Amino acid sequence: MPTPTKGRRLGGSPAHQRHMMANLATALFEHGRITTTEARARRLRPVAERLITFAKRGDLHARRRVLTTVTDRNVVHTLFTDIAPTFASREGGYTRITKIGPRKGDNAAMAVIELVPEEAEARPRRRRARRAQPAPRPRQAEATETAEATDQESERPDSDQPDNQAESPDASAEAADAEDSEPDDEAEDGEDGESDDDEPEDDGR
Repeated sequence: MPTPTKGRRLGGSPAHQRHMMANLATALFEHGRITTTEARARRLRPVAERLITFAKRGDLHARRRVLTTVTDRNVVHTLFTDIAPTFASREGGYTRITKIGPRKGDNAAMAVIELVPEEAEARPRRRRARRAQPAPRPRQAEATETAEATDQESERPDSDQPDNQAESPDASAEAADAEDSEPDDEAEDGEDGESDDDEPEDDGR
């Protein structure tokens, strides 16, 4: 039995509380649901679920552990053969507490504690679903890949610009003037040469 919580106990002594929890657990496993006060239902819930966990193991040692609390062997047999197999796929939450309002006379809060029906299926854990998803990529790795891609693009030659760029109009005009001036100079030199050769030589006369 779990350690009693701080505060007032349900009975006059710890032994009285243990016997009270044993009787409530026996009635719960025998009938499937019982009506009691809300305080007793909350105290009974961990005790009953612990006994069901022992029953799911199914070995002799677990049966003897349950018999220390539930002394009725017929109820223990029902717990191991009928109740425990229905919770084989569940990892907890075998009982349910439902509030039903105050009791007439002393106005005590009443509740119904019952075993979860067989039709209820266990919901999958959210943690397992989250772990199955791929982990997000770290920001540092993304920044590194972006920097490498930028460097590669900067190293590539610009395909839009032609290799041989067209000369500017001023440069082409200067080149044309230079070509035109060269034959004129040669022509002038040729005329001067011819005039020098055609001059008659002095005979010394």
